Amino acid sequence: MRVMVIDDSKTMRNIERSILNQLGYTEVEEACNGQDALTKVAAFNPDLLLVDWNMPNMDGITFVKAYREQGHKTAIIMVTTENEKTRVIEAIKAGVNNYVVKPFTPELLGERINDTMAKLESAP
Repeated sequence: MRVMVIDDSKTMRNIERSILNQLGYTEVEEACNGQDALTKVAAFNPDLLLVDWNMPNMDGITFVKAYREQGHKTAIIMVTTENEKTRVIEAIKAGVNNYVVKPFTPELLGERINDTMAKLESAP
């Protein structure tokens, strides 16, 4: 499975890449913000996007909206410190499939990835 990690923090991208590798996902691409992701996503063609909310140039929610407007159905998990209920609802309305609040454990991220991919596979 191909995963793109979109986060402005190099440290956070490294942590997520390490966890993904532990979970068996070795095809990982990184982007430092939503704008960077939009330029890379078509060539990489990911199966899953892990998107941070707060980033410079283009934040995660703006990226999700732009990406969904292009008609993409790729699974998106918002990985963020934003944990207010209104933010979670806003993200889901924008097209996010699941949500993980930082800090998180490798087990939790793996669980959310499995749940998200299973739901998409069983969708009509």
